[in-house]
Amino acid sequence: MSSLDAFPITKLWPAGHPERIQLYGLPTPNGAKVSMALEEMGLAYEPHLVDIMKDENKAPDYVALNPNAKIPCIIDPDGPGGEPIFIVESNNILLYLAEKTGKLIPADAAGRIEARGWLFFQAAHVGPMFGQIGFFNKFAGKAIEDKRPLERYVAESRRLLKVLDERLTGRSWLLGEAFSIVDIAHLGWVRNLIGFYEAGELVEFDSYAQVKRWLEAGLARPGVQKGLTTPARPT
Repeated sequence: MSSLDAFPITKLWPAGHPERIQLYGLPTPNGAKVSMALEEMGLAYEPHLVDIMKDENKAPDYVALNPNAKIPCIIDPDGPGGEPIFIVESNNILLYLAEKTGKLIPADAAGRIEARGWLFFQAAHVGPMFGQIGFFNKFAGKAIEDKRPLERYVAESRRLLKVLDERLTGRSWLLGEAFSIVDIAHLGWVRNLIGFYEAGELVEFDSYAQVKRWLEAGLARPGVQKGLTTPARPT
């Protein structure tokens, strides 16, 4: 019997390689964080597509482990004490993987505290604000006549881009000269803002030279490119 059989999610997506980290997700800005990290860290993993457009993330066996019914999540068969562990929330997974491997995170305590702060910044500010722009600029919210919500989210997103731009001045990456999980946490969201959400002109993205330079450098990394397409989206 596989050590993963205790997790109901494996009934929906059986593990072909139970010795590897099992990734359940879709390459959305949050979902791609974990696949990018796994690729950049060189960890063996098995990706499973969770099609949120078909509400697969709301299946009882999924929600039994992940009550918030969001992607991504992972099972690490070699968790603490050598026991398998199920982990949710993208930035929590990034921290877990980084601390387990010692990769893509500062080695010193102060640096790790700083990294956590920027992960909270992304989760509390960048993700929600950029996502709201997507809703009001491209999706259902576009039909709303009152444009004050969109204006509010555009203004706040510009402020956040300025924070990132100033942070990147004199630095190659958000934590300094080393690429880290903090960069991974932000890359997909900035990419979506100007790409999928079609909001580049709206937020005046070209005026943030440091963010533009950082985004191009991040997207040029092979591990990032692979992670942004894993698991493969349904055709």
